[in-house]
Amino acid sequence: MGTGKQIGYIRVSSADQNTERQLDGVTLDRIFEDRLSGAKADNRPQLQACLDYIRDGDTLHVHSIDRLARNLFDLERLVETLTTEGIAIRFHKEGLTFSADVADPFQTLMRQVIGAVAQFEREMIRARQREGIAAAKAAGKRFGRPRALTSGQIDEIRARRAAGESPSALAREYGIGRTTLYSVLSSEQFQGLSI
Repeated sequence: MGTGKQIGYIRVSSADQNTERQLDGVTLDRIFEDRLSGAKADNRPQLQACLDYIRDGDTLHVHSIDRLARNLFDLERLVETLTTEGIAIRFHKEGLTFSADVADPFQTLMRQVIGAVAQFEREMIRARQREGIAAAKAAGKRFGRPRALTSGQIDEIRARRAAGESPSALAREYGIGRTTLYSVLSSEQFQGLSI
């Protein structure tokens, strides 16, 4: 481990997940924490801030390999960049440490295997999500936000607008925005009507 600062990087996939178990009991000089998906290293602002902050002689502490990167390419790129700059990386869950002055082929193999497994798991999750969505759509399940209006309300709005009622009054009464109202009124029979 380096003699410089001890820096921690923590990542959870969503804002409501708990970060307390990551790096618990590790004495750190500074912690950077992202609360979003780790699919791409470029899209994690706190990881970028960490990489800008950390210096030669420092040690980066990460709970586990999949917290730093979710694909093998990003993992290898990050480890190579950091160790080349004289920064050690410690993955606590796996018990692996990487630095420029210690080349351990077995640890490198373990990192690559674990990184490949993390990438595989992510791709399997995405494949299952796609399959589930396709099956639900085939069964007639609707996705997205629930409709703001029933078909009966849509008919009422169209009839009342055709009778001359103002769009603003109708939007207020039905609790919808004017954009939603205009979409309701955008059928062919209302194209010529000034709204």
